[in-house]
Amino acid sequence: MQALQKTAATFGLELREIAPPQAPAAGEVIVDVVAAGICGSDVHIYDWSGGYDFLKQAFPVTIGHEFAGRIASVGEGVVDLQAGQPVVVIPSVECGVCRFCTAGRLDECRDRRGIGMLRDGGFARSVRVPAINCLALPSDLDLGIAALCEPLSIGLSAVNAADVKRGDKVLVMGPGTIGQGIALLAKARDADVVVAGYDDTDRLNGVRALGIGKTLDLKERPLSDAKQLSGADEFDIVIEATGVPSTVQAGLDLLRPSGVMVICGIHSAPVSFDAAKLVRNRHQIRGTYRASRATWAQVRDFVVEHHAALVPMVTHRLPLADALEGFEMARNKIGSKILLMP
Repeated sequence: MQALQKTAATFGLELREIAPPQAPAAGEVIVDVVAAGICGSDVHIYDWSGGYDFLKQAFPVTIGHEFAGRIASVGEGVVDLQAGQPVVVIPSVECGVCRFCTAGRLDECRDRRGIGMLRDGGFARSVRVPAINCLALPSDLDLGIAALCEPLSIGLSAVNAADVKRGDKVLVMGPGTIGQGIALLAKARDADVVVAGYDDTDRLNGVRALGIGKTLDLKERPLSDAKQLSGADEFDIVIEATGVPSTVQAGLDLLRPSGVMVICGIHSAPVSFDAAKLVRNRHQIRGTYRASRATWAQVRDFVVEHHAALVPMVTHRLPLADALEGFEMARNKIGSKILLMP
């Protein structure tokens, strides 16, 4: 079968012919992938722009961690899933043997192996995954929309970390899929949301298509204009989803005293900020990375209930054979979520 793989620590990916996954072991399933999204992390892996050296131990590895499909076969002991069941896959696989896992605290496992990172992922016709990582979906749900669960899980983690509440003035920095999800989920809590991006026309259009009208293109207007859009001199919450180091201080400069900044972008270089100013303003910086299983369940339910509202987030669906074209589109900020359909 065809699979999109990272094979070397340099620019590029390879569409290769590989053997299908082996029969599922006890507690595992084979998922036939229907839709898999190209994530910003995947783009960094593609162009090898920093932050993903840990993947080298797994080369060659099939990437792709945002995906949904249908169960093809199940291993021994799997009773809650059966062939044909639509599922979305949680891509973080816990070790199962550390003190946190054995105590039932899976979310605290520190020896995870990510599907699409350190083990084969969803840019292939089929993939072998733990059954516990599959969340069942209704049979009539568009699995392309279901593939949005992974970025939405990051978005909900950020919104939860910020403790967004009704009436909060929220600035979201970054209009990619995660930023769009953050904005949509904050709006669902009746927050007043502004989304900023730089030279990002397509994705800012996508934000507006989701019903969030306050957007700012920093190529045309300064970030300070976000205050005008919000009708306030400062924001209660700033959520950074760009991975651009300079955005951290820029966001802090618009944050009210005792306000909260949440960082969920992956930064390839160290970030600096004015610590004295942070202390005097009693600012809080919180990081969020990888959603808990409880958050995943909430996101799955949100997607099932609101799937029609999420349709604007998906702008392109391409066959796996056109994967490299899709990656170049994502790299150049063309469209919003680009799906590969193996």
